[in-house]
Amino acid sequence: FPDPDLLPLVITDAEIEAIRVKMPTLPSVLKKKFIQEYNFEPYMAEELVSNRARAEDFDRFWKHYMPLVEGKTDDYVQGANWAMNEIGAALNRTGLTIGDVPITPEHRAELVARIVDGTISHKIAKEVFNYMWAGEGDVDSIIEKRGLAQISDATAIEKIIDEVLTNNQKSIDEFKSGKEKAFQSLVGQVMKASKGKANPTQVNEILKAKLG
Repeated sequence: FPDPDLLPLVITDAEIEAIRVKMPTLPSVLKKKFIQEYNFEPYMAEELVSNRARAEDFDRFWKHYMPLVEGKTDDYVQGANWAMNEIGAALNRTGLTIGDVPITPEHRAELVARIVDGTISHKIAKEVFNYMWAGEGDVDSIIEKRGLAQISDATAIEKIIDEVLTNNQKSIDEFKSGKEKAFQSLVGQVMKASKGKANPTQVNEILKAKLG
C-alpha cells in the first residue's frame, strides 16, 4: 500500500542521462561490439568480456590498432591473438593485473602493426615486447637502436641461403631423397644465420626455388 511517509520522487531525463554517462559499458554490449564491429568469433569475444579491465584494455588496443593496419582484414585475428596471448602470458608470469602493465594498449598496437607490415618477425616481436616491458622506449626506437629490423631484401636473404646450402650438403641430399624435415632444418639454419631477422616467407620461397 502507498507509504504515507514517502514524498513523490521525480527523476528528470537529465538526471537519468547523467547516470547513464557514468555507467561502464555492460559486458553484453562489449561482446556484441567485438563480434559485429571487430568480426571476432563468439568464443573469442566471450573470453575478452569475462574480465572488464581486460575488455576495456583490449578495446583501447583495437581502436589504435585498426588505423595502423587499415585494409589488412586478415590481421584482425593476429592482433587479437597477440593482445590476448602475449599479455595474458606476461600477466601470469609476473602476477600483475592489466592495469599495472608497463606497456600501454596503444604501444602494443604499434608493436603488432610492425609484425603486420613486415618490419619485424613474430620472434623478434617477442624480444621487442620484453624490451618495452623493461622500459627501453617505444617500438620503433627499440628496433632501430638494437638493429632488429627484419631482413626483406631478396639479395641479402639469397646470400645467406647460399652460405647455408654450401655448408649443409647432407640436408640437401636428404631433402632430395624425399625427407621433408630436411627442408625445415635448412630453414632453421638460415634463420639462425640471420639471427632470426630474415623474412620467413621469403626464406621459404627462395630456398624452395634453389632446391628445385
